[in-house]
Amino acid sequence: MQLATLKGVLSHPLILVDCVKTAGSTPREKGAWMLVGADELLGTIGGGQLEFIAIDTARQMLRKGEAKREIDVPLGPDIGQCCGGKVSLSLQFVTGEIAKKIQNRLGREQSQFPHVYIMGAGHVGRALAHALALLPLTTIIVDTRADTLLDLPHNIETRFSALPESIVREAPANSAFIVLTHDHALDFMITREALLRCDASYVGMIGSKTKKAAFASWMKKQGWINKQEDGEDTKVPMHMLNCPIGVEKIADKRPEVIAALVAAEILVHTSVVHAGVAHTAASHKIMSEKTDERREFLGGN
Repeated sequence: MQLATLKGVLSHPLILVDCVKTAGSTPREKGAWMLVGADELLGTIGGGQLEFIAIDTARQMLRKGEAKREIDVPLGPDIGQCCGGKVSLSLQFVTGEIAKKIQNRLGREQSQFPHVYIMGAGHVGRALAHALALLPLTTIIVDTRADTLLDLPHNIETRFSALPESIVREAPANSAFIVLTHDHALDFMITREALLRCDASYVGMIGSKTKKAAFASWMKKQGWINKQEDGEDTKVPMHMLNCPIGVEKIADKRPEVIAALVAAEILVHTSVVHAGVAHTAASHKIMSEKTDERREFLGGN
């Protein structure tokens, strides 16, 4: 949901439907909300019969001029849902004051979205921008070629830069970086910058295991990785690097397919940070190990 879309809807009489309490298995979490007008719908509390009941109740309120109502909805066979949980909903008519609160609420929610930087606007980068446009993320796509940054979703920020690695340095803490430029040398420089931050929620570089090995060799020659007798002493957290990106061993390499897989991988990594889990090198290592386990389960090696 975008602020511009919200402002357009707020010109109509509306009911705010808010999930104020949940118990057991429910389609959405506490805090989920939606707006219901006579013909307008914005947001969702989970769909299904629960949402149908909420919409019907909200429109009844609009017809009757009712200001507020609270309902409890058990998600059982009586309403044709088998979640087994229970949702408490608060429904209230949207006054001018409430409209301002909704806008501020959405602004706060969006300000907390993880930042995702797509470094490269080629076929996969553009497909990934479209895949991420629907997700609760602040997505920025960067390229050294201005013409590749045209005709992208309106909520995707575009940045033309001759030095994309400088954008990596300036990114907020806990950002995610997906590196897929048209130039392997540029990929290496951008990936190095992302790893040097040591605070990225996700660092991915498109390519094969051979490319990852070539990158590690390049890093050693550059002096960023030193081999010690008792193991490898790295100046950068190489275990943070995801390469190949997405799930391995899927034959279909169309950009849209790769984008879907990478989008899922990004959400897994950014959600850990967004949930407030300690963001340390140790937690990155655990995440990396879990990703490897998932890939093995799905047929990777």
